[in-house]
Amino acid sequence: MKIKLDAQKFNAGLKALSKDYKILAPVSLENKGTCSDTSIVRYAQVSTVEEMEFSKKSDFSPKEVIFPITQILFYFTEEEFKEKDIDDKKVIIFLRACDINGIKRLDQIYLANGMDEDYYYKTVREKVKFVLVGCRESFRNCFCVSMDSNKADNYAMGMNICEDGLQLEIKDEELNVFDGENVDFEMDFVKENLFNVNIPDEDKLNLKEVATSDIWEEYNSRCISCGRCNFVCPTCSCYTMQDIFYKENENVGERRRVWAGCQVDGFTQMAGGHEFRKTKGERMRFKTMHKVYDFKKRFGYNMCVGCGRCDDACPQYISFSKCIENVADLVNKEDK
Repeated sequence: MKIKLDAQKFNAGLKALSKDYKILAPVSLENKGTCSDTSIVRYAQVSTVEEMEFSKKSDFSPKEVIFPITQILFYFTEEEFKEKDIDDKKVIIFLRACDINGIKRLDQIYLANGMDEDYYYKTVREKVKFVLVGCRESFRNCFCVSMDSNKADNYAMGMNICEDGLQLEIKDEELNVFDGENVDFEMDFVKENLFNVNIPDEDKLNLKEVATSDIWEEYNSRCISCGRCNFVCPTCSCYTMQDIFYKENENVGERRRVWAGCQVDGFTQMAGGHEFRKTKGERMRFKTMHKVYDFKKRFGYNMCVGCGRCDDACPQYISFSKCIENVADLVNKEDK
């Protein structure tokens, strides 16, 4: 069903849905940015469309709703353990096509990557429904069209933001609580970014040449291993485990799953001091090839969705799209 309605009627529908759902969308948090006088856009609970921020790209992806930055898995004592209580309320997330495709990559890793599904991820994920927000114009650093992630069809409801109101495409009958007039329209999708990225042909890549190429050397001096690119990325899925022991009783505590990143110092360090990727150039090579080569070899599509958040967040102005282009140039050089 496709309808058009004004903000007041839309907010009335959100109020009805809030009885059964937590509603999350990107919001602008004033004075919460990198500096004290700057804002940041990230996902939070909302009750009206006016609270939602869609004129800017969100600084963080909705990944943190389904795959929290820090997630308590269970509590333990000397003799037993108890799983953390889970909020049973269902969730609606308003997000753009690239981020829906980002969640698809996380689903692939946690739900369809081997024999077993990740129980903790699945417990949260199965309660979530997506509202696709139409995207008419590309933001700075976006290259979603090049990564074929500018469109999505896995959503419960679609929403276009117009000058005179909102257009809703309601697919899920549970979300059919909005009062509007029937209208025909198509969801807005970005057709062209501000720039294109040449994606390397994985069948033509010479892995030995990529591994030994000097294109990675510059990142040894430029990258500072802060990990910001990993943590804003909608498809980075690595984590570490922490056992926290309480001061009151050191035999009692909790186990947490905490985000980790391949760019951060110590990520590949093992007992005994061995480390697989010691230099920052080696880590950049690993991340780049994971996003546009080995994930695609395994699952048939690229891991990177081209949202450009890594470029936005990097304090050293390292462009990940340029890293991809550098690998593509190696292939083109071989073809000549």
